[in-house]
Amino acid sequence: MAPKVGYLLPTREAIMEGRPAAAPLLTLAEKAEDLGYDSIWIGDSITARPRHEPITLLAAAAGRTKRVSLGTAVLLPALRNPVVLAHQVATLDQASEGRVILGVGIAADVANIHDEFRAVGVPFEKRVGTMLEGLRLCQALWSGEPVDWDGRWKLTGQSVGPIPHTKGGPPIWGGGSRPASLTRAAKNFDGWFPTGPSDSSVWGEQWRDVQAQVKAQGRDSDAFTGAIYLTLALDDDAAKANAKVDAFLESYYMQPASRLRTWQACYGGPAEGAAEWLKGFADQGCEHIMLRFAGDHDRHLEAFAKVRESLGW
Repeated sequence: MAPKVGYLLPTREAIMEGRPAAAPLLTLAEKAEDLGYDSIWIGDSITARPRHEPITLLAAAAGRTKRVSLGTAVLLPALRNPVVLAHQVATLDQASEGRVILGVGIAADVANIHDEFRAVGVPFEKRVGTMLEGLRLCQALWSGEPVDWDGRWKLTGQSVGPIPHTKGGPPIWGGGSRPASLTRAAKNFDGWFPTGPSDSSVWGEQWRDVQAQVKAQGRDSDAFTGAIYLTLALDDDAAKANAKVDAFLESYYMQPASRLRTWQACYGGPAEGAAEWLKGFADQGCEHIMLRFAGDHDRHLEAFAKVRESLGW
């Protein structure tokens, strides 16, 4: 089966370049839907890598689109009170009539993200447990039944309304490609959504590991989604395209591109090479490919639509 293809809105780049208006981003979302993309995604950060707040902007995108799924790539649930988050996500899922996918992660271990967690009053070293408990509490609230909870948060017979359009809440996909991330996704989530590696065969090995762990948990591996988050620049001049990717990564993360490329899947070069690279992930069983373009979004949206057509997807 051909994988679904998604597109990351450039919220981070818009803020970095002093273009905070939301209207152009929503126009890109509409264009992606018109070109046949299957999903629209928005990243998350508050102070470390400032950008538009994803739940809010996805709600606006829900009103401007009709078909595409609306996802977070990835949300950092630990930065948010889960009772408030459950309410926001349920409302978004109702507004979009069940089109939400929650990609979630724990955040990278770097100084500015430590500062971000400190700014919102969440201990960075407890971020994994905070995220997992928070998401379990969200799911309990999404049931529509009164919730009693005695943990990091305290609830006594409380509920939120509305509940999500999707029964039990939207699917949750866990990010990360380290062994602990694979195990966490297989045990707790509905999909696995890493940012790499660039070698599709290595992704395939990890995917089979995840599937085996899902089965070992007594869960249905056929109902579990394998996805990937890719960064690319299309240009007939491969050197020029890769220079764009490197400059993009370094401005986005403020780290050397050579380091970032060790764990982020990236491609720079002509469309034919991109098609072959992407086919590699599909052949390994990837079911949903999310694309982050290194600039030139209108051109890239159109160019990749042709790449997809050439693949018969």
